[in-house]
Parts: sequence; structure tokens; C-alpha cells
Amino acid sequence: RWRFGVILGVCLALALGSFYIVQLMSVAEMEMLSDAHKGEPDYIVENFSAVRMTPEGRPRYIVSGARMAHIPVNDSSLVERPTVQSFAPDKPPLVITARNAQLDHVNNTVDLIGNVDVRRAGSATVKPLTIETEALTILADEDQMQTASPVVMTSGASVVHGTGMTANNATRKIQIQKPRFVLPEQ
Repeated sequence: RWRFGVILGVCLALALGSFYIVQLMSVAEMEMLSDAHKGEPDYIVENFSAVRMTPEGRPRYIVSGARMAHIPVNDSSLVERPTVQSFAPDKPPLVITARNAQLDHVNNTVDLIGNVDVRRAGSATVKPLTIETEALTILADEDQMQTASPVVMTSGASVVHGTGMTANNATRKIQIQKPRFVLPEQ
């Protein structure tokens, strides 16, 4: 009787051991398959618009585009034909368009790429402003923009070319590195 009990115990241990190994292999296979798809979007939105509000309940900025794909591995979004509209009290709105953008949701930044066009309407106190460049980073929380790319800025009849720019939308101060001024024709 005791021999039968030992044989049954060994068979039971082998069966449980093989079941455990199969479970480990299954978990490893699932992890491997999930790693293969980490860089793929988990959702895609066509013709979207997202509004960021101020603590007072007014729109701070609106991001819209033709298509947005969210990448979960780094919590970012890729946007086709983005438009960013920034609003501030008692100041003309700022509208920025580009070919593509990458939204970093963790750091709250927007990297615009390709044919970046910044436009601010004029008012009684400020001239209309346009800025053209190939790449621009918007630091949304700081209300700032920056680029290391070549820039063309037009304010009224004045045109400035440069390589690199930092702009503070809150203070309305723009600093262009390596500026070249183009005088208006008389």
C-alpha cells in the first residue's frame, strides 16, 4: 500500500509541475505578444478638438486636428494637420498650424513639425504678428514657445530672419537668435 501511495504522490507532483510550467510559458508568451504591440496606437480619433480650461472655467487653449493616434507606451499622441489656438484675457488669440505634431501628455508639451505657421491678429495696442518655421515646441504650462530652426517673423511691415527663437506668450516677448532684419521698402 505504501508503494502505491508513493507512486501516486510522484505522479501527482509531476502533473502539478507540468501544469505550473505550462502556465509560466503561457504568461511569458502573452507578455511577449503585448510587447510587440506597445508602440502601436490604442485609439485613433478623426477630426478631433480638445479644450484645456483655466481654473476660472474659460478656454486656455484648443488643440484640434484631422487625426490623432494615442501611443500608450509613452503617453503621447501623434496629430495630423494640428491647429493650436491660445486664448488670454485682453489679448488677441494666437493660432498655430503645422503639418504634424506630437503631444507629450506627461510633460504637457506640443512638438509641431513641418510648415509651422504662428499668427496673432492685431489690435489697437499690438501689430499683427506671423512667425514661420519648420519645427516649434510649445510648453503649454509655461505659455512659451521655442525652436532651434530657422525663423521668419513679420510684425507689421518689419521682417526678421533668424535661427532659433524663444517666445513668452504671457509677456508677449520674443527673442530671436542670430537675427537679420529686413527693412521695409519705401
